[in-house]
Amino acid sequence: MWIADQWKDYELLDASDGERLERWGSYILRRPDPQIIWKNTNKNGSWNVADAIYKRSSKGGGGWTKNDLPAQWQISYGSLRFVLKPMGFKHTGLFPEQAANWDWFSKLIREAGRPIKVLNLFAYTGGATVAAAAAGASVVHVDAAKGMVAQAKENAALSGLADAPIRYIVDDCKKFVERELRRGNHYDAIIMDPPSYGRGPSGEVWKIEECVDELVTLSAKLLSDKPLFFLINSYTTGLSPMAMQYILGLKVASRYGGYMEAGELGLRATATDLCIPCGASARWYAYR
Repeated sequence: MWIADQWKDYELLDASDGERLERWGSYILRRPDPQIIWKNTNKNGSWNVADAIYKRSSKGGGGWTKNDLPAQWQISYGSLRFVLKPMGFKHTGLFPEQAANWDWFSKLIREAGRPIKVLNLFAYTGGATVAAAAAGASVVHVDAAKGMVAQAKENAALSGLADAPIRYIVDDCKKFVERELRRGNHYDAIIMDPPSYGRGPSGEVWKIEECVDELVTLSAKLLSDKPLFFLINSYTTGLSPMAMQYILGLKVASRYGGYMEAGELGLRATATDLCIPCGASARWYAYR
């Protein structure tokens, strides 16, 4: 398991009864998490003083019960800075466990000794984009949601990267990849964080189990002659990280050699010193 354990402004305080108790900066939030199937009998005292609680509705969806929580605030990860905005489906606009991947590929970019061009697909609010840009890469950031791309621009500016070589694209990721292939463009590194299910700007349906193999196949054709890395993230519970690694083996390692690894991402709970699972990643990289 890859643990994101370098945070100062984020802390997983506790996890019990299907919920996370988290500190985001100076605010404490309670959110549902279906993988937390255990009960912690010695629960953290902050459960009863959370600044906001996300409650599911019996009709589907849900919403935040807010006390003194602002509409938005900011937190930092090293030199990176992010705006947080509690959203309609329990999210805050940031996945803190992804910091383990940010640290991994940032080191590869800094040590490459050459300009690195990164394609970030399903790029959301730009956590990976700003991390890659801060490490010295140029980045093409693609997401179908206009609001998420706007927040990514805001995060880049907050991180001192307003003038960094980042190109923001609002588009369906597969269609963008297909156009890049026709244009003859290439990238040294590819990051993709596809949802389990989604729709593109024109109603395109995305189901990860049915679509990810084709997308990786197409995206791998965009790699340069000297690619640096390829990273796939997934929050789909039934999709094994080894299945994603197998796809990378077929589409990338078979052509370029290099190394592969796959595993779960995790966060350590302060109350128990145990780690909770927070999704999975598969990584291909050219050298150790």
